[in-house]
Amino acid sequence: MPVPEHHEFFIDPNRCIGCQACVQACAECDTHKGHPMIHLEYIERSESTQTVPVICMHCDSPTCAEVCPADAIKKTPDGVVQSARKPRCIACNNCVYACPFGVPKMQTDFDLMMKCNMCYDRTSVGKKPMCATVCPSEALFFGTREEVEARRTRSRPVNEFKFGRQTITTKVNMMVPKASTHEHVDVTSQMQGEGRRLRLNVLSDSLYEPGSA
Repeated sequence: MPVPEHHEFFIDPNRCIGCQACVQACAECDTHKGHPMIHLEYIERSESTQTVPVICMHCDSPTCAEVCPADAIKKTPDGVVQSARKPRCIACNNCVYACPFGVPKMQTDFDLMMKCNMCYDRTSVGKKPMCATVCPSEALFFGTREEVEARRTRSRPVNEFKFGRQTITTKVNMMVPKASTHEHVDVTSQMQGEGRRLRLNVLSDSLYEPGSA
């Protein structure tokens, strides 16, 4: 069965409290062999304890699948990009290097790339992914757009990301301030470069340089 069209995945980084519940729950997904496929990253470890959950964004045109020489990574008709298939995966790491979101990880114990598949064994039968089920702050939410609009009156979902001149659209949505005029998240502008660091302030929706007023 496909994942119901009216159910979507939403990430709200501003709500993450770093509790690791999603990581522990992910490892319990039947298809993950006890290995968590979600990453909990620190945004700026030297300056803040703020964390953000990183799951597969399930790109409309998945780069990981495009660079796989063995055709081991498939996207199902419902838009979910699956983990590499064991009979085909040659552990070349092409997908690991190519993903702009840094999601795929090579499991050396199995010589197999494994990543978030949106708990397909659960979502394909109408259940929520394990991580969204246990997240106490709802930084990870799986449900309808109407539910999100009712719960997040000051935010709205975006599923378009810019990496320089490349634009990537995804099945997973990122929550941004409703007052934002941006229709996409500019990832490149938040990276360090040319002697200064620019980051997106998710509260005020403005770019700022550390140390400035």
